[in-house]
Amino acid sequence: MKPSSSPLIDTVIRLGLITFMVYLSMKVLHPFINLMLWAMILAIALYPLHAKIAAKVGGGPGRAATILVLTVVVLVGVPTVLLSISFVDHMLDIYREAIDGTLHIPEPSANVAGWPVVGEQIDATWRAASENLRGFVAEHQASIREHARQAISVLGGAVTTLLAFLAAFIVAGIMLAYAKPGAASTNRIFNRICGPTVGAELHTLTVATVRSVAVGVIGVAFIQSLLLGVGFLLADVPAAGVLALAVLVCGIVQLPAALFVIPVVAWLWMAGDGSTLVNILLTLYLVASGLADNVLKPMLLGRGVAAPMPVILLGALGGMFASGLIGLFVGAVVLAVSYQVFMAWVNESHNVAQEAPPLSD
Repeated sequence: MKPSSSPLIDTVIRLGLITFMVYLSMKVLHPFINLMLWAMILAIALYPLHAKIAAKVGGGPGRAATILVLTVVVLVGVPTVLLSISFVDHMLDIYREAIDGTLHIPEPSANVAGWPVVGEQIDATWRAASENLRGFVAEHQASIREHARQAISVLGGAVTTLLAFLAAFIVAGIMLAYAKPGAASTNRIFNRICGPTVGAELHTLTVATVRSVAVGVIGVAFIQSLLLGVGFLLADVPAAGVLALAVLVCGIVQLPAALFVIPVVAWLWMAGDGSTLVNILLTLYLVASGLADNVLKPMLLGRGVAAPMPVILLGALGGMFASGLIGLFVGAVVLAVSYQVFMAWVNESHNVAQEAPPLSD
């Protein structure tokens, strides 16, 4: 007797094989998932700029992608390497001077004690180190070693993140060189999963959401940090560049710029050496720059996206808290697509109810 084949058994075996292949594929791609996600996000966000460059220089998308990638590598990668080498050399020089006993720390200026909140403590520690460095190091040896280890770890993490970003940007450049066939393939995937009508809409929504978050969250944070950085420099605030970088990071994670504006304004009036008129003008400028995101964010976040701005913002924040910086984009896309699907279902039910014939008495 010839054995019969059960359709259920065939289906289970096929599903099992597909699941096993998906598992193996994810296992192989797991080390590169973050890199590929970042590259895809960068490619989507930078495609309008890439198209403008391609229209001006000619030669097809490959040449424009090469120009874009080389520009970013030169502007970001080269200074990063040079600064890292300079920092390492400087640290080695300090270490050699400390070993030889020739290291000297100058006394703090009189303004340090007037810094808000931490000024007196920093002034006392600084003076103790400048008056008797050997005794200060011997007394705080464990603490200095721990802080040095943390600083090196933070610096190493920052450099590694920046190099990973450059690698993602190079991969994004390859994606930009094949942007049109890649977009067509992605559109076919959406159409296959969601149908021709809904798939095209969700594909457009995904692209628009990524660009909206790039401009509305990271772009606004960059603009605000640039404005406040200029204000910090004009006010001659100590470590103005570090404060501007902190404003950028806090802006991305949606913390208010007032965390930096209020202490700087307080320092300006208590320890600054400017006249009353200059202090008033700088205060107005810093306060206006600190509130700039309240104007820019509604204008840029959610622009060109079918989902409302609060949905995009909630998705970006929730995704960031769940998955870090990359979650800004993934969370916004997931929530925007979910919102559109849900509203399509609600509207479909509403339309069916309107088209139903009235009940006869």
